[in-house]
Parts: sequence; structure tokens; C-alpha cells
Amino acid sequence: MARPDKAAAVAELADQFRDSNAAVLTEYRGLTVAQLKTLRRSLGENAQYAVVKNTLTKIAANEAGISTLDDLFNGPTAVAFITGDPVESAKGLRDFAKDNPNLVIKGGVLDGKALSADEIKKLADLESREVLLSKLAGAFKGKQTQAAQLFQALPSKLVRTVDALRAKQEEQGGAE
Repeated sequence: MARPDKAAAVAELADQFRDSNAAVLTEYRGLTVAQLKTLRRSLGENAQYAVVKNTLTKIAANEAGISTLDDLFNGPTAVAFITGDPVESAKGLRDFAKDNPNLVIKGGVLDGKALSADEIKKLADLESREVLLSKLAGAFKGKQTQAAQLFQALPSKLVRTVDALRAKQEEQGGAE
């Protein structure tokens, strides 16, 4: 029978998996407490970084409906639970791992889809959500401006054509 403290830990981890948009598993072997503190700060406000027990976390992930991470629970493991923009936290992990090679990104999950370490690095290369949304808004605005110019051009072209026809008729009528 499971001990109550372990059952509570599994329930809490399962809730964290359910409540987060993404989770990234890392190996932190060789990092000091000060480096872990720096890493937590670099992840941003939308992420929680926790050192976890593999067996309990594996059970919690399965309870949350995530079974794709089972192979990654070996060695010392820590999980970054991301509730906001996953790009910001992925950039924080990538940049910290560049400066501290002891941090190894194992893989993760984003909206229920498993991600490899390389896919997490590609996610970190994306621009932030706000930048992508502003680019999209700019593209929409540009297309609306083009459409407005097109709609303005049609009536003015029609008016010029009608004026040219009227002038031509007057020339022909005046010549007869």
C-alpha cells in the first residue's frame, strides 16, 4: 500500500502536469544549488522548475495521461512545468545549458505531444508569442490596406474611363 506522503506527492505532480501547457525534463547532475537558483530565475514567471523522484513522477505523468515520457525518467531528473509561453522557458533552458553543460535537456511534452531535446531547442529558436502575433497583425493590416486601395482604384478607374469615353464622343460629335 502506498504511503500517504507519496500518494500526495504523486497527486500534486499529476495536477502540475495537467495544469501546465508544457513540461521539459532535464538532467541536472553536477549543478550547484546557486546554479539551480539562477536557472529557476532564467525560466521566467510562467515556469516552475522542480527536482523530482523518477518513479513518482512517472506515475504522476501516467495519471495525467502522459505516457510518452516514460523512457526519460532515468538518472537525476528535474521538470520545468510551463504554464505560459513555452518559447520563453525553452529559451531560458537553452541559454542556461549553453553556459552550463551539466544541464542536459532530455525531452518534454507540449500540449500532450512528446518533444525530443532537438525539438525543444527548435522551439527555443522561435520568436515569442507576442512578436509572432504582432507580425500576424501587421500582415493582416497590410492586406487590408491593399484591399482598400484596390476597392478605391476600381471606381476611380471607372470614372476615368467614362470621362475618356465622353470626351471621345464629344470629339466625334463635334467633328460631324
